[in-house]
Amino acid sequence: MTAYRFCRTDDIALLVDAVNHCWLPYVPDEQPLTPVAFKRSIRDLQVWCSSCMVAFSGSDPIGVLIGAKRPSGTLVHTIAVHPDHVRQGHGRHLLTSLGSKLAILGPPRIVAEVPDTRDAACGLFSACGFVQDALLTDYVLQPEEDDRQETPDWFVFPVTVDDLAANGLMGEAHAHLCWERSVEALTARKTELTGLAVASDERIEAFLLCANGGEDGEGEIVSLRSFVDDDGARLRQLLSRLRARGMRRFRFSKVQPAEIPTELLRMLGFRPAGTHVRYAATARSN
Repeated sequence: MTAYRFCRTDDIALLVDAVNHCWLPYVPDEQPLTPVAFKRSIRDLQVWCSSCMVAFSGSDPIGVLIGAKRPSGTLVHTIAVHPDHVRQGHGRHLLTSLGSKLAILGPPRIVAEVPDTRDAACGLFSACGFVQDALLTDYVLQPEEDDRQETPDWFVFPVTVDDLAANGLMGEAHAHLCWERSVEALTARKTELTGLAVASDERIEAFLLCANGGEDGEGEIVSLRSFVDDDGARLRQLLSRLRARGMRRFRFSKVQPAEIPTELLRMLGFRPAGTHVRYAATARSN
């Protein structure tokens, strides 16, 4: 007999075990989740244990839902049913139970950002009344050795998340960002981010934020914006400064055109590397 329950803050060990048992069979190349990493997701992504659920067969976890919550809505970060228990309605029950709870307690908006290659997950959200809200594209930038372009020597200086917020650059314009690059996430990670900006005498004209690169020379772009129509020249110079520090390859995940134009990314040398579908629904009692 299957039992379902929402979790509490003292259930982190249970949730970690459920994710590793139910999710890892589908992604064998991923490292197992640890309690430290789960606690980090609480800080960075606002995962709430009370928005997480586990399905049990006896004492064994057979399904799990990890939810993150902000005033704007709830993200279904992970949902998985163990391969031995699929097609028995467990995934639908987890989703509808979360929706019933949020219909009472709020916030009513529920979203999920799902790789378009995961047909089963896409089918589950569609079957549960979620609709496609946006397409989010992953990009990579890996310039050739001879792909260096001369750019004017603008005034470039370090910038922090707090600096950008103080200049009003972390507000409404970031409404289109994916969950993990939202203002809340960048603020939570601000001590780990490197920022550079180009400025005139009057204002910041372009900026980027990048997660500190590892030994492999790969950097994670978390914010990239220009306020000047210059065919990306200012952003190109900022990326060049990061390359001079040893970062050779950049990832820029889950971008939609409302955040930064696709053509501008193309001119900068970014190339598509995958697509996510953002699904959205309004919570309702069932």
